[in-house]
Amino acid sequence: MAEKVLITGGCGFIGSHIADKLVTNGYEVIIVDDLSSGKKSNVKARNFTFFECSILDPQLEEIVLHEQPDYIIHQAAHVSVSNSIINPLYDEEINIRGSINVINSAIKANVKKIIYPSSAAVYGDPLYLPIDTAHPISPLSPYGVSKYAVEKYLEMNANLYGLDYTILRYSNVYGPRQDAMGEGGVISIFMDKMAKREKLTIFGDGKQTRDFIYVEDVVDANIQALHLGSKKILHVSSGKELSLNQLSNLMMEIGSLSDKPEYTNERVGDIKKSVLSNETTKIELAWEPKFTFKDGLIETYKFYSSNY
Repeated sequence: MAEKVLITGGCGFIGSHIADKLVTNGYEVIIVDDLSSGKKSNVKARNFTFFECSILDPQLEEIVLHEQPDYIIHQAAHVSVSNSIINPLYDEEINIRGSINVINSAIKANVKKIIYPSSAAVYGDPLYLPIDTAHPISPLSPYGVSKYAVEKYLEMNANLYGLDYTILRYSNVYGPRQDAMGEGGVISIFMDKMAKREKLTIFGDGKQTRDFIYVEDVVDANIQALHLGSKKILHVSSGKELSLNQLSNLMMEIGSLSDKPEYTNERVGDIKKSVLSNETTKIELAWEPKFTFKDGLIETYKFYSSNY
């Protein structure tokens, strides 16, 4: 009998890719999504069960108890750092209260394990690079605080009720289906502009660095974590540092753009450099990123080009 996985936020950017791969790999998939940012059309797989429901809704518990999933991959979240600063109560409601609802439902349904995506945002300004999971926690936004709070709730519930978990702290995820209009990240915003043949805009001098990881590699880490990495906090990252200047040059090459980027004032609170060590993840999850940065960008560009 196929193992059953419930994905919250399964119609979103990352969640839909996870759903597709799980179905392909023979899992029974249940998606719970309120479609506030995700789209059902994102999911290309045909064989899945869908419930339109917010993670805040009491109905969530009924769904989890009825479906009795073996695992929950909890992708649903409010992901905008900037919006979390403007409206911290909304961020807290979705990311903390919503997650507690998911955790409580999992405990009542005797779910074997929760896979929880956290974020590099929990670290704030790095004290050293590459960042490992022993790095001090010092988030600069309510979003970072809310992601870390749920990590602690998972640890606590593991101690109280034996609920297993794996926490995956993502670096900067990119790929097809990412919404440039939301908190899409710099790559989706650049891709959107390229597809419209508009100039790229870089905040600051472009020397700031990020660790970009392709969505399919993130999917593989989530699937590996179903059976590995018990009670671990792990980084899902490329482990490589790339500057925004390097990024824009590569994207201009892929998209055959000749106009140089426009530079404007740097954004307040922007972290200058970030790269996450993934050595422990490779061992614990028997996982390794398969996509080079250029290959991932080419696949992403194909998606954006075909949608304009």
